Amino acid sequence: MPAKIDFKMTMKELYQPSSNEVVMVDVPKMQYLLIDGKGSPGDYKEYQDALATLFPVVFKTKFISKSQGKDYVVPPLEGLWWADNMDDFNNGYRDKWKWKIMIMQPEWITKKRVEEAIKITGEKKPQLKEHLKKLHLEEFEEGRSAQIMHVGPYSEEGLTVTKVHEFIKKQGGFFDGHELKHHEIYLSDPRKANPAKMKTIIRQPYN
Repeated sequence: MPAKIDFKMTMKELYQPSSNEVVMVDVPKMQYLLIDGKGSPGDYKEYQDALATLFPVVFKTKFISKSQGKDYVVPPLEGLWWADNMDDFNNGYRDKWKWKIMIMQPEWITKKRVEEAIKITGEKKPQLKEHLKKLHLEEFEEGRSAQIMHVGPYSEEGLTVTKVHEFIKKQGGFFDGHELKHHEIYLSDPRKANPAKMKTIIRQPYN
């Protein structure tokens, strides 16, 4: 049996912040399997369809990799969030939000492996065929970023996000919210976790 890699352990700085204070991290180039969309995550079917499509392909890709000798723990769900007018984002007008819902993929996962996983998933879940066309691999290199662990419901992230932005200002940094997007990493399953104890990493790349 191949050894199973857990990226939350091998990349602790990025996936297991040890403090509730803002810290600076250097995020290397990584690839993600993702779906682009728009609208409120809680109210729009597009977001729920994206999740229902992303997860089975991610797990099928993992099993293909395992069968070929490289096993790993599927990394957590992540999201990039923005709006054409950042006032709409900052003021919580969620119907105007845009997003990329994604899960990091090991460097050895190729487009061919993902295409194989998509094909198998489409055969088993034909209702997802149109959504599967939106899935793709994409690389990001966020570089210098401010990051903090938010504990609590998503609806109370505002103060935590402000704390991150203030840290960046004190560093003399800046970001536009478009090229350098608001980034969240979801360490808790909202279907099971106590909202008061949910853990979400808030990350903001900056120049």
